[in-house]
Amino acid sequence: MGYLRSITKSIALAAAIIPAAITTTGCDKVDDDRIPPYPVYVQFQTQADWIVYGVAGACDYKYFIKDTRTPANFPWTALTETGFGGILLVSDIHGNPQAFDLACPVEAQRSVRVTVDTDLQKARCPRCHSVYDIFTNYGLPVEGEAAQKGYALRHYHTGAGYQGQYLIITN
Repeated sequence: MGYLRSITKSIALAAAIIPAAITTTGCDKVDDDRIPPYPVYVQFQTQADWIVYGVAGACDYKYFIKDTRTPANFPWTALTETGFGGILLVSDIHGNPQAFDLACPVEAQRSVRVTVDTDLQKARCPRCHSVYDIFTNYGLPVEGEAAQKGYALRHYHTGAGYQGQYLIITN
């Protein structure tokens, strides 16, 4: 009878401890949804457009901001949308295009945009000083408040256009 009571107590103790352990020791999670969803559509109609306005090779980058018409001579259309804070278009270390929202996910304001630190080869927020790995790790935070809280840059889709465009950026 004592043996049965001991097993029952052990089961009751495990039933109390396991849920508490699960809720306090979850997996690390990166949040790339801090920036609200805004329309994103940037098209490079031809290869010539890409050569002029796209990213040329590994670790190259460009900013696209509709409100300020950056870059100035880009063929903006009525359909062009650049997300919440603008788009950071980069070419990763393999030469593949990647696109991120320029808005810092810690600050979550349209006007607080990350900039590329060419010495570090990373993006940095001028306000909170968080640092993001944009060329090798898909916009994940590596320093600062963003790294502490797990806030990554919002990532956008890049790919060939379905209507013959050379490349488009969408969300």
